[in-house]
Amino acid sequence: MVIVSITPEIALDKSINYAGGLGVLEGDKFYAAGDMGLDYVVLTLYYRRGYTRISFRGDSLVLEPEEQNPEFIKSLKPGREITIYLNNNQVYIRPWIYEYKTARAVLFEAVCPEQARKLTDRVYIEDSEYEKNLKYVLLAKASVEYIKSEIGLENISLIDLEESYTSLILYLLNISNKARIIIHTPGPWGHPFFPSDLIEREFGVKTQNPVNMTLESIRRLKEVIVVSQKQREIIPIIFPEATGKIKAITNGIYLERWMDPRLYSAWRNNELSLELLKNTRRVSRRELESYLKSVKKDLVLGEKIVVAWARRLSRYKRPYFIARFIQENPDVDAVFVIAGKPHPKDPDGYKYLEWIRDLSLKLRNVVYIPSYDLETARLLVKSTDLWLFTPFSGWEACGTSYMKAMVNGVPVLSSRDGGVLEIINHGVNGWLFGENLRDFINIYEDPRASAIDEREYREFSSLLKHVIETYYHDPDKYWEIAFNACKATPGVVDIKKVLKEYYFPAHPT
Repeated sequence: MVIVSITPEIALDKSINYAGGLGVLEGDKFYAAGDMGLDYVVLTLYYRRGYTRISFRGDSLVLEPEEQNPEFIKSLKPGREITIYLNNNQVYIRPWIYEYKTARAVLFEAVCPEQARKLTDRVYIEDSEYEKNLKYVLLAKASVEYIKSEIGLENISLIDLEESYTSLILYLLNISNKARIIIHTPGPWGHPFFPSDLIEREFGVKTQNPVNMTLESIRRLKEVIVVSQKQREIIPIIFPEATGKIKAITNGIYLERWMDPRLYSAWRNNELSLELLKNTRRVSRRELESYLKSVKKDLVLGEKIVVAWARRLSRYKRPYFIARFIQENPDVDAVFVIAGKPHPKDPDGYKYLEWIRDLSLKLRNVVYIPSYDLETARLLVKSTDLWLFTPFSGWEACGTSYMKAMVNGVPVLSSRDGGVLEIINHGVNGWLFGENLRDFINIYEDPRASAIDEREYREFSSLLKHVIETYYHDPDKYWEIAFNACKATPGVVDIKKVLKEYYFPAHPT
């Protein structure tokens, strides 16, 4: 039987069809499904110009579309054209097929008319809310047509709806007995409202008010999956209707994609050693130094500890923690690597970007990498010395960057949130700071948020200084923690284990 996953984005190797964590996770699941021999189909959109590319012209920040990789384009096969009706117009859609073993990703490109073609131009970037709504109507209708013509609904065992943007398909197919919604964020951006007039025009369903598609999905479906154990408590606070329907399956990573090949081979053969980890890091560090000098020519790495913070620049991820630490401790003996982009319409993200860029211009030991992509991420997670993970507690659904660092023996300093709580043992394979909040505090409006931030920043700052001190003056302890992370984490975070929980729950091991 076929397993279908419908997602707003997916990060396939060499492609630009993703913006961040959800896309990378879906890519990891895709490759693992192929390895496992699953008949696995991903339905998503083909974004001709990707997400956003950041560059600087003098002091001016420039955000531009990305260019699709010619190698990725060559790897695609055209499928049979699909015709749908959208906004009372006939729309022609070309499916592009990307295959990996038994898995295939189907990327829908709107070909014409021009106003529809624009909908599959950029991932998460639209000129209006109306345009954004139409984008996901297009995904729903194209998915239905592809299922009917190329798969057959009767041949499908499960349909996973990745975020409620994909749940519009529930208005078109009676799949409540075989579909699940997977909630990847508690943040409001993951729980869209669709206008009642759009729902009526496109699907023939009358509603009194705008429809919150997460709530609609919860009401229609029997199972709601959240992506860490902690979210089992957080999501019912936001959506009480989910109580009794929630199943927690913590995210993982595709080890073959993220773990250094030397360490991965040794782990598979039960041959990991501290000496191998040190030698591997030494080689990776040379690669890192070469890359960082291509970004910042006057950088002197030497034997300094390299501390990395690499994520989307948004408020709940708290990039201002590392920026403030650097600003308050300009003479600390460390090199700081910060990578990530803001959403083009996020004013907070712009503010953090300007702050971090300013620090990188003023201080020789700070490197900002705006062009954060899969290849850069793969380099950073295996070659830095400390990984920072600092979300506001309750807001991180799971996160996976810390998993990628830990399987490479890079210890993590993290706040107590997401899947971290299931993996990091403080002082044993990493370090933890802050409160393990079991409430969902509105960081934009609740006055408690700033007080929590201040307390947790002080703890973060103190602990970061302690880790840096340990690196230099108690290296045996540092490497003990690094090796503990490397040897214990892979078996816990392997995405193939996660997929067994998704699709073979009676036999999760």
